[in-house]
Amino acid sequence: MIRRYPNELRGHLWPGILFLGALIVATASSNLFLQDAVIVILLWAAIASAWNISGGFAGQLSLGHAAFFGLGAYTSTLMNVHLGLSPWVGMLCGAVLAAVVGVFIGLASTRLRGPYFAMATIAFAAALQVVAGRWYSLTGGNEGIPIPFKVGFENFMFSSKFSWNIIALVYVIAVYSIAVWIEHSRFGFQLAGMRENESAAEALGIHTRWLKIAAISLSAFMTALGGTFYVQYAGFLDPGYVLSFSLSIKFALMCIIGGMATPFGPILGALLVTVLEMYLRAHLGGGSSGLYLIVYGVLLILVVRLMPEGLIIGVPKLWQRMRASPVA
Repeated sequence: MIRRYPNELRGHLWPGILFLGALIVATASSNLFLQDAVIVILLWAAIASAWNISGGFAGQLSLGHAAFFGLGAYTSTLMNVHLGLSPWVGMLCGAVLAAVVGVFIGLASTRLRGPYFAMATIAFAAALQVVAGRWYSLTGGNEGIPIPFKVGFENFMFSSKFSWNIIALVYVIAVYSIAVWIEHSRFGFQLAGMRENESAAEALGIHTRWLKIAAISLSAFMTALGGTFYVQYAGFLDPGYVLSFSLSIKFALMCIIGGMATPFGPILGALLVTVLEMYLRAHLGGGSSGLYLIVYGVLLILVVRLMPEGLIIGVPKLWQRMRASPVA
């Protein structure tokens, strides 16, 4: 037991370095583009980690997670615009609503496995997008909703990147801490057993259905928090984006590329995917509009094909094989 703690501390080394780097950027850098990039990376890292709770630890591949993201965004925005309530209150209400919806989705579809569960989540997100796009009197329809720019902590609106950076950092650390707890808890061990062999887990007395529901609900809660953060930071609510299928795929890909069922994998995946996306868009945009998406997609396919377990596991394995191979 005594010798285990140094190994655990080393496991948190790289996340700690990234979090510290984000803090340094928030406090020392005056480059607005760099600060914005860090905020976006932290936001996607937190949401990819939230997706990992359901898709990674529980093995429930969700391709409709934008539904929970959109629920958080719409709940806080509508409560602020129509009722005058603080977005902080709306954020909590949206997260609770997403968790409740997650329970109902779990109850309705946890008997489904593999691609059938993924298709069910896609259908739910698509239905929610149609409702948001057609209900003009409440949601503004496809025209979206502009967010009132009222600077102040109570309005979840800040004029400096520093405040956004700190809140995003707290958010990602909170989700990362939950992932670390899951990895070492009885709950996490049960999720791992269910993920690897659900029939065997049930034979051992594990209530797999309620495990799935708990994982989906917790994942939905944490994802909805990110929806509120995003819409307040962007200043505009667009149903074509916050409830889009492409956004759900983005959450899943970040986690899959970095490494599912690991606390640091989604954060690494979000960092690499976001930086790569920014770089390709800047250098292959303009006259070659859309070409960056092809390069982006090919690179993602190569990573998934060559390292299906994700970079967080695949790279160390590759390094060990290279060291073990005899020198010609």
